Amino acid sequence: MEAELKGLLSDLHSLKDSLRERSHKDLIDKIQSRVEHLSAAEKLANAHRSKIKDMSAEVVDSNPYSRLMALQRMGIVDNYERIRDFSIAIVGIGGVGSVAAEMLTRCGIGRLLLYDYDKVELANMNRLFFRPEQAGMTKTDAAVQTLTDINPDVVLESYTLNITTVQGFEIFMSSLKNKSFRPDKEGSGVDLILSCVDNYEARMVVNQACNELNQTWMESGVSENAVSGHIQLLVPGETACFACAPPLVVASGVDERTLKREGVCAASLPTTMGVVAGLLVQNTLKYLLKFGSVTPYLGYNALKDYFPTMEMKPNPQCSNAACMERQKEYILAKPARDAAAAKAKMEAEESVEPECLHDDNEWNISVVDDDNDAQGSKASSGAVTEGLVHELPSADAFQQPPVTEETTTTTTGDDLEELRKQLEALNAD
Repeated sequence: MEAELKGLLSDLHSLKDSLRERSHKDLIDKIQSRVEHLSAAEKLANAHRSKIKDMSAEVVDSNPYSRLMALQRMGIVDNYERIRDFSIAIVGIGGVGSVAAEMLTRCGIGRLLLYDYDKVELANMNRLFFRPEQAGMTKTDAAVQTLTDINPDVVLESYTLNITTVQGFEIFMSSLKNKSFRPDKEGSGVDLILSCVDNYEARMVVNQACNELNQTWMESGVSENAVSGHIQLLVPGETACFACAPPLVVASGVDERTLKREGVCAASLPTTMGVVAGLLVQNTLKYLLKFGSVTPYLGYNALKDYFPTMEMKPNPQCSNAACMERQKEYILAKPARDAAAAKAKMEAEESVEPECLHDDNEWNISVVDDDNDAQGSKASSGAVTEGLVHELPSADAFQQPPVTEETTTTTTGDDLEELRKQLEALNAD
């Protein structure tokens, strides 16, 4: 294509030279301008970076990982390059899921599994990530196209299917069990599932799959009025599953689908969805790379900038059979897990060496014994070594006049004479 565009430009240039009329030359100039624009767009479309085998902390303009590896140099993360070992499944590539996928791709996640059945529409352009020219494409295909351009190091797997159908659920479960990316990994083939769907039915399907696989996952959502949202960590058996505490509308027996009205859609703000996606990915990174505190539940109220947090324990009467099974396993394993944690904490405390206060002493601070300190106090008090005298008096000492025997005698006689005169004056009265 690039060679053909260059040939076309050359032909137009030759044609322009052969023309005499000014109007014809102006038309050729317009055509040349359009061809040059197409040529530039073609070069931009083919500008893909090559894959990078190892992450480097070298601070150069050509290193896409230097800012990420700085987290390791600053002591926030022990080993940032471990992020390439992790697999994340994102269910729902909408306003939250697509932005979360982009953030994880830019962070250098090892493998992303993308699930959605919908197509990109122009009505989605009020959100982030998708572009107008992708309208009509499936969301998964459009996501793979964009994410591959951003970071070709990430292994991307897309599944265009509806997980709420029987066949879709079987494919969903099979893909989660696939361990080709990390054969040595225990449990399922993914480290974490991020649920970014917008309906209760799909959330319950993800909940069922995670309970059956004993798979940790995070749930997220944005309200219909677009000014609030939340993220939640769900650990089977340890925390409440999605069926343990269902939404009030579901617990009351109302069919969620009957609440939707024809021609009426929920509000959508890219700001709220961007905030929720950022909180979700931040919690994901803390969970995977083990830094900071992983939040069990975090809400977001955009009207008041309010972020409520809470913890939810599993319901011992949960309606989900797989959840009840996970709860039993967690209770049985808890004593051994607590004992191991206590032992590890004790060993860590014993292995901590006392801190050396003056290991690198640039101020020449030293510790002296009491004898040296006493000598120093003596010297500072004004005493001098035997055989030496002060040439000048101390400025702080009050100078008393020298007292002689003659002075003392004269002063005493004068005082007695004055006293005698005072007594005579009293007798005369």
